Amino acid sequence: MRIDLNADVGESFGRWRLGDDEALLRIVTSANVACGFHAGDPATLVRTCAAAAAEGVRVGAQVGYRDLAGFGRRFIEVAPDDLYADVAYQIGALDAIARTQGTRVSYVKPHGALYNAIVHHETQAAAVVAAVRAVDPQLPLVGLPGSVVLEKASAAGTPVIREAFVDRAYTAEGTLLPRSQDGAVLDDPEQVAARAVRMAVQHQVTAIDGSTVAVDADSLCVHGDSPGAVAMARAVRAALDSAGVSVEAG
Repeated sequence: MRIDLNADVGESFGRWRLGDDEALLRIVTSANVACGFHAGDPATLVRTCAAAAAEGVRVGAQVGYRDLAGFGRRFIEVAPDDLYADVAYQIGALDAIARTQGTRVSYVKPHGALYNAIVHHETQAAAVVAAVRAVDPQLPLVGLPGSVVLEKASAAGTPVIREAFVDRAYTAEGTLLPRSQDGAVLDDPEQVAARAVRMAVQHQVTAIDGSTVAVDADSLCVHGDSPGAVAMARAVRAALDSAGVSVEAG
């Protein structure tokens, strides 16, 4: 058994710091690096890519809505052509920075509200897939299992990476519980670690209503901006190791 472990990083901006990227990059195997639209600035992205390269961690472009004020967590009705351009721009910008630090963009993961929107939003999902394919048809796209965006990507021949979230609550339908609802974000390292092992070994998670939901994931995510993110990531990595699950990038 093996699984990838990813985290959102590079989300600081100027003198404002968010999360402990250096510590996370010593634990995870893939780094979802902000591209400057929902978070991150050029200097932050340089530092983050350099740290990822030093730790041998795979770099992914975490593309989002143009929404610094809302941290990319507000849905925006973007015209398809504009979303296509925004996604292509973000991938290209991060890849250029990554290459100056001895690495490159190896996959694309939408962020926040965009990630959740393209679980069902046909038009925006199509725009995201088109942008990724225009940059590189073989660049993998990360998304929620069963989402419209992964269906469109697979149909077009783009590799997909199915993802599960160890620190987020699930609905009975297998989608993420909105952050506006109580219990949406988990912060207990032991609970999160146990969920990670169950996801990786049994391919299941308990939904917010107590039902069991099937989870078929290639990668597990720990949010870098969550309180105690490093402690949770360490607990998850240790639990997976103890369960005999090899943690490695795909």
